[in-house]
Amino acid sequence: MKFTQIPYERPDIGSLSSRINSLVKDFASANEDKQVEIISEINKLRNHFETMYAFASIRYTQDTANKQYQEEQDFFDSNEPIYTGLVTEFYKALISSKYKVGLEKKFGKQLFSIGEMKLRTFSPEVEEDLKQENRLTSEYTKLIASAHIQFDGKELSLSELSPYLTSHDRETRKNANIAKYKFFTEKSVELDRLYDELVKQRTAIARKLGFNSFTELAYLRMMRGDYNAQMVKVYRDQIHKYIVPLVSQLKQRQAKRLGLDALKYYDEALLFKGGNAKPKGDEKWILGKAKQMYNELSPKTSEFFGYMLENELMDLVSRKNKAAGGYCSFLNEYKSPFIFANFNGTMHDIIVLTHEVGHAFQGYCSREYSVPEYFFPTYEACEIHSMSMEFLTWPWMKLFFEDSTDKFLFEHLCGALQFLPYGVSVDEFQHWVYDNPDATPAERKTQWRNIEKKYLPLRNYDDNKYLEEGGFWQQQGHIYQSPFYYIDYTLAQVCALQFWKRANDDRKSALEDYQVLCNAGGSQSFLELVKLAKLISPFEEGCLEKVTQEASKWIASIDESRLN
Repeated sequence: MKFTQIPYERPDIGSLSSRINSLVKDFASANEDKQVEIISEINKLRNHFETMYAFASIRYTQDTANKQYQEEQDFFDSNEPIYTGLVTEFYKALISSKYKVGLEKKFGKQLFSIGEMKLRTFSPEVEEDLKQENRLTSEYTKLIASAHIQFDGKELSLSELSPYLTSHDRETRKNANIAKYKFFTEKSVELDRLYDELVKQRTAIARKLGFNSFTELAYLRMMRGDYNAQMVKVYRDQIHKYIVPLVSQLKQRQAKRLGLDALKYYDEALLFKGGNAKPKGDEKWILGKAKQMYNELSPKTSEFFGYMLENELMDLVSRKNKAAGGYCSFLNEYKSPFIFANFNGTMHDIIVLTHEVGHAFQGYCSREYSVPEYFFPTYEACEIHSMSMEFLTWPWMKLFFEDSTDKFLFEHLCGALQFLPYGVSVDEFQHWVYDNPDATPAERKTQWRNIEKKYLPLRNYDDNKYLEEGGFWQQQGHIYQSPFYYIDYTLAQVCALQFWKRANDDRKSALEDYQVLCNAGGSQSFLELVKLAKLISPFEEGCLEKVTQEASKWIASIDESRLN
C-alpha cells in the first residue's frame, strides 16, 4: 500500500489499555501455548499503536506548521507514556512466566534482555514527567523547523541554506554561516531554556526511578546491555589518542589545498578550492540512478528499492516548515520502512540517501520477525547498517558524481574519520551535563567549548561570539531529542570502515556478512551482532589503531592536486 493511502485513525488509548491489561491478566494463569497466543495478540495491538504513532510523527515532520499534524503529535506526546506503562506490564508478565525457558527458545533471549532493561526505565510515578519530556522535544523540533533565513534574496530553511555553506567562494561561505548562526543567536535564550528544562526533567525522572543520575537511566533506555559508561570513556580516550592527530593532519592538508594559512569555521565544509563534489541531477534523477545501483548491488536490494519506490515510502526534498535532518521510520503493520530526508543539491544528498537506505534495507530484511523489538536493533547496531551501506555502494558513485567521483570518495572517507572526534565530543558533553544537572546554561557552553578544544583543537571560530562562547552544540538535535544517542554513530563508523576495507579485499564475503547482519535485525545485542558480522568490536584493544592505519594508507595514496 502506498504511504499516502494508509488509513490513519487516532488510537483509542482507553480501549487499548483495557484490552492489554485484560490479556496480561490472562497471561499469568495460561499454559505455555496459550501464553504464546497472548503474546501474539498483544503484539498485534502494539503494532497498530506504533504504526499510527509512526505515521503521525512522519506527517508532523513533513509539515510542522500543519495544525492537524500538530494535534496528533500532541496526542502521542501525551499518551506515549501511558502506552509505555502498558508495555511495561506486559514485560513484567513475560519475565515472570513459569514457561520462560520455552518462551526464550521461541522468541529468543534478546526479548527478555530488552524487557528486563525496559522495566527499570518506567514506573507510573514518572508518567507525567515523560509527557513533559515529549512536549519539550517536540518544541525543539518545531523551533528548528521554523528557521526562515534571509539570504541571497531568498527565504531559506537551514537545509536549503546548506549549499551556500560549501560555496567555493569564501565570502559567500562566511556570510552564509553568519546568517545561519544569527538564527541560532536569536534563538539561543529559548534553546537554553528548552535544554535546561529537559535536563532537569530527565534528572527528576531518573531520581524517581532510583538512579543517581540520568546517565544510568539513559544507558538502559538505549538498551546498552553489553557495555557501560566506563568502556565508552576508554573508547573516547582511544579516539583522542589515534584519531585526533590524524584529523588534525587532514585539516592542515585541507587548508593547504584551499590555499589558506589556517581553516576558519566557515572553511571546514569545503574540501577543494574548485568546490566539493555534487550530484549531477535533481531528486528524480538521483532516484533513477539509485534504482540502477540497487538493482545491480544484489537481488535483495533490487527487490527492496523497487518496493520503496512503488509504495512512495520516501520524502526527500527540502521545503518550508519541514523538520530538519533525516531519519528512517518503520510502519509495523505494513512491514514497511519510510525514509525522510532534506535534499539540498550537495554531496550530502547521496550520503543521506545511502545512509537511510541502509536503515530501511535492514528493516525490510528483518520485517518478518514476530516481535516488534526485533524490527530494528539497538541504535549503535542500526548505524552499522546505514554507515556500511554508504561504503558498500562506492562502486556506483560514478552514476551520481561522474567526473567528480574521485573527489566524492576522498571527501567521504576523510569525512568519516573527521566525524569521530566530533561524535565523541557530543558524548563527553552529555556525560558532563547529566553529571552536573544544576549547571547553568553558560557553564554548559563553557564546558562544550573546552571539550571542542580537546577533540577539535584546530577549530577556529573567527570571533563569532555565539560559537566562541560554546553554542555550536545547540544545532545537534540528538542532544535535545535523543540523549546519549551519538556515540552510537562513532561505534558504527568504526564497524563500517571495517566493511569498507573488507569490501576492497573481498567484496563477495563482505556483502554476504552484511546481509547476515541485516537479516538478524534486533534479535541480538550490539556486541553479539558485531561478532555475527565477523567484525572487530570497537572496544577491543587495537581496533581503532588498525582502522586508522588502513584509512590513512588509502588517503595517502590519492594525488590531491588533481582533485582541485
